[in-house]
Amino acid sequence: MTSPISALGAVSGLSGVSGISGVDGLAGASGTQSVTGPNTDFAGMLSKGLESVQSSQANAADLSVQVANGTLQDPAQYTMASTEAALGLQLTMAIRNKAVEAFQEIMRMQA
Repeated sequence: MTSPISALGAVSGLSGVSGISGVDGLAGASGTQSVTGPNTDFAGMLSKGLESVQSSQANAADLSVQVANGTLQDPAQYTMASTEAALGLQLTMAIRNKAVEAFQEIMRMQA
């Protein structure tokens, strides 16, 4: 019996496609395997990102005080810092909203 996947070998550019065995045929398909690498600590990355957003907001707040006092020489610095802080907050909110949506979708799947 031939695999439906092997019939794709006749399609140009797909020569060499052979049948696919089950999940057991995948190399390293162990369910207890841990991922290692430079960016595996999601909580650490999230914390670092939130600290970055918080520091950009603090910088914008400091520059706004300097603008109000008249001690800031270049008002463009404040404009850039406030725009960076606003964009960071918008990105953080978008990530949070997507995470909440994903959680709600997972909960709907379980029900």
